[in-house]
Amino acid sequence: MASIADNNYPSNQECVMKIAVAGATGLIGAQLTALARKEGHDVVEIARSTGFDLLAPDGLEEALAGAEAVVDVTSSIGLQDAAPYFTTVARNLGRAATAAGVRRSVVLSIVGVDQSPDYDYYAAKLAHEQATREAAPGAVVLRATQFHEFPGQMLRWNTQDGVARIIDVPSQPVDSAEVARLLLDLATGEVTADQDLAGPQVERLVDQVRRLVEHTGSDVTVEAVDAPPSMAGGSMLPGPGALLRGPAWGTWLAQQG
Repeated sequence: MASIADNNYPSNQECVMKIAVAGATGLIGAQLTALARKEGHDVVEIARSTGFDLLAPDGLEEALAGAEAVVDVTSSIGLQDAAPYFTTVARNLGRAATAAGVRRSVVLSIVGVDQSPDYDYYAAKLAHEQATREAAPGAVVLRATQFHEFPGQMLRWNTQDGVARIIDVPSQPVDSAEVARLLLDLATGEVTADQDLAGPQVERLVDQVRRLVEHTGSDVTVEAVDAPPSMAGGSMLPGPGALLRGPAWGTWLAQQG
């Protein structure tokens, strides 16, 4: 994988196609859906709110008829059931896509999932990748680092009685818009191989949450807690072959209301 640190992207305007997005209403799925439609593509939104249950394959093959690519950006509801959820979703999507004649499947994963067997969610995402490769036609994987929105999510999820307990880990966060852009390029075939994607600057998650609290004027106290050893040791950081795109997290934060 070549290392890139600019924003010179290929245009998809000449390659209009039908793309199915599984998880279309989430953070990444909504951005991907909007971007694909902006560039003229026909998008099928696969989500509970649009009438689909990815744990049951009913209706999937019909929905994917005529689609050239399926992009899986689903996320699990809880940590404990993540592995069976992801593998079932991958197999159902893969079988339906194969039956419908889809040529390309793209799955969104996380940088470091193969380096963190001590963290159940990462083990589940690795199983998600593997199930997609086994079941889906033309499978490619995009592993991204944590999105710029991640510190805010961690603040919401881990605050109790005015104290946010945040794992102390290094990461190299990326703008979620860059994730949507690269997913679309993979779906259309502008990019054809597995990719790792990160932002330009290393951060510590505890520091990010503290800066976010200051930025928003919150009175939450942020305390660092131990992380799984692999993550504390840097498993969330990208390797030397990763694509580096978008603004640093601090630049992004300064633009938020």
